[in-house]
Amino acid sequence: MKRLRRRRRVEMALAVISAVLGIATMLFPEWIEELTGLDPDAGSGALEWIITGAFLVAALISALLARRDTRRLAADHV
Repeated sequence: MKRLRRRRRVEMALAVISAVLGIATMLFPEWIEELTGLDPDAGSGALEWIITGAFLVAALISALLARRDTRRLAADHV
């Protein structure tokens, strides 16, 4: 039970962090180039959209896993 609660907290934190990074990448796509000094897509913006998609998919998966664990915890208390 304690392990499940800890896992749910980690999944929720990952969901929030991934969502924030995904939204930040949509709003400020140049942060990657500014942070690293690299421009692997030569300014096309394709890499930023791939990264945005990856962050948002990670957020969705983490949120769904946290929801599953929340339901398991609720079922154990009934």
